[in-house]
Amino acid sequence: MTTHHPFPWPDHLYLIANPAATGKADHTPFVRNGVAPSRDTMGSKAFNLLRMAQAGLPVPSALVLGTHYAHHRKQCIRPLFDTGIPALEQTSGYLFGDTRKPLIVSVRSGAPISMPGMMETLLNIGLCDATLPGLLRQTGNPRLVWDAYRRLVASFGEVVEGLPASLFENALQDLTQGRDERLLDFSELRQLTRTFLALYAEHAGHPFPQDVRQQLARAVLAVFSSWDSNKAREYRKLNGIDSAMGTAVTIQRMVFGNAGGRSGAGVGFTRNPSNGEPALWIDFLANAQGEDVVSGRRNAHGHEAMADLAPEAWEELSEATRTLEQVFGDMQDFEFTVEDSQLYLLQARSGKRTPLAAARIALDLHEEGLIDRATALQRTEALQDAELSTAHLASDSGAPARPVGQAASACSGVCSGEIALDPQRAAKRAAKGKDVILVRNDAETNDIAALEQSVGLLTRNGARTSHAAVVARQLGKVCLVGCETLRIDSSDGSIQLGELTLREGDTLTLDGNQGLVYQGYIATVREPDQQVIERLGQLRKGK
Repeated sequence: MTTHHPFPWPDHLYLIANPAATGKADHTPFVRNGVAPSRDTMGSKAFNLLRMAQAGLPVPSALVLGTHYAHHRKQCIRPLFDTGIPALEQTSGYLFGDTRKPLIVSVRSGAPISMPGMMETLLNIGLCDATLPGLLRQTGNPRLVWDAYRRLVASFGEVVEGLPASLFENALQDLTQGRDERLLDFSELRQLTRTFLALYAEHAGHPFPQDVRQQLARAVLAVFSSWDSNKAREYRKLNGIDSAMGTAVTIQRMVFGNAGGRSGAGVGFTRNPSNGEPALWIDFLANAQGEDVVSGRRNAHGHEAMADLAPEAWEELSEATRTLEQVFGDMQDFEFTVEDSQLYLLQARSGKRTPLAAARIALDLHEEGLIDRATALQRTEALQDAELSTAHLASDSGAPARPVGQAASACSGVCSGEIALDPQRAAKRAAKGKDVILVRNDAETNDIAALEQSVGLLTRNGARTSHAAVVARQLGKVCLVGCETLRIDSSDGSIQLGELTLREGDTLTLDGNQGLVYQGYIATVREPDQQVIERLGQLRKGK
């Protein structure tokens, strides 16, 4: 059955209306008119959402502004509100800006070629003073409502107004005084929201927009504009991506991982992206939203936390990831939310991986019958035996008996280099031929240029699946995140690892195999994975 709309359907607008996520059987998985859906017209993220919906996976309904609008941005506003939002309201059962049953949405970028974390995302669009009581009536959860509202004010200020993230982060730290922000109650979050609203008005020069249509229009234009951000340009330059393709924008019904109880958000890979082992690789945060994981500003937990909190959702996710590999024929990097034990998939894409993982995954997928021999050969044809190895600490290296720090490993291997605390120093020292380890508080994609020039990344905060960690893995950099004993004092160029104080220019060794940090330089050896090398040789010989 085709859904009817009050206006002619525009060529570059797409609707993904998913029965699996709405529980309504009278919606087709896809409604469109005009230009056919493809990766080029919808962007990779939205096109994959469409395929996931068609496969019966739980994808929240979404509206897609096609890549055409990346070069004609202001032309999207009228079809967005005349046709798109009414269609999304009809499929979701919620009304945008309604005071009793408001539709709250996320606004995400998505180019035809995946660019993890290089463009912007905004969550909780549609919340304002007028709609907040309606969301409270829907959810019965005042903590969720005030948490979502304060997140919106901060992210809107940072992404749309260009205000510094530290403005809101500092206010949050002043309130929490070292406590986990997820432990704040609704009255504290209400207080924090009011503080954020005051900070926004003071530094933006005008109040936070209470008109939800203005919120959405400005959010959409900001996400389109992020295609031209410095980090996006740098990523395209490093990866040879044509800037003419542009990005699409996906507007999707919000689901709330910050609903307390059995709720949370996570990012995962269907196989280990570092070594290719066929096991789920998950970062999960209870009572959180997805940006907490991918932003690089928060630490996360493994799949055990999800399995303990929401065992049914964990079992459903395990089954869904098998479907993802069957649909796409490749290892997938995916984002998900659990709202009151209900699983929702928000995106999936072919996951970035090391050369060793690329070989093993292609070989395993071929043996499992998910890809044919020609595809496995195509995915591994550029790999050399020398790449199918991992650096380890040399057994006679005289390594210290006790490491000086421990962290989560986002990419295996070992590297040594001198400490650099900012991108400028990293670039300056790398230009002089020095091996540099970039040491940062957060694992952020703004550091992509410095990361490309460094041999490794060490951060105090961040998850293994944060966008910056994904990029580090793609670049082949050793990456350790979430080193909780790390303290950085940029005022005097020093760091503390536990009781040890070091300064810029001092040397560290990162062991990405064990997730350990050592003081000084330690010799390494490369150990080839003979089993993978032998299997790859047999594939190439046709055995």
